[in-house]
Amino acid sequence: MNIELRNTFDQELEAVLAEMPQRVHDLIEEIPLVVEDYPSHDVLRRTRVRHRSQLCGLYTGIPLTHRSVNDWGVPSDVVHIYREGILAQATRRDGSLSLPRLRKQIRITILHELGHHHGMTERDLRELGYG
Repeated sequence: MNIELRNTFDQELEAVLAEMPQRVHDLIEEIPLVVEDYPSHDVLRRTRVRHRSQLCGLYTGIPLTHRSVNDWGVPSDVVHIYREGILAQATRRDGSLSLPRLRKQIRITILHELGHHHGMTERDLRELGYG
């Protein structure tokens, strides 16, 4: 990924985060938001995603609705967002990048993955418009 595209993405990410409610910022303080260019081969294998540009984000951890006292020693929750997948969703057919679509997809991806933290399923998130 070229540096200019990465910088554009990161600037738009900062703009989206600045517009989000305080509760989202509080959650991000608890659950780190990790931005990567694309998912690893291991992530693609585990998620059964065929091409890395098809995955926009991933929540890793134990959803709040599934936690118990027996969950000690497990890795912390993390929300990963992937530049390549989000940029693919925001690219027009002619290959140009739509900044409004980029911002929308960044927002949807973050809220989608935070929804998984709260125990929401893919179906739940689709019904809310975050699918």
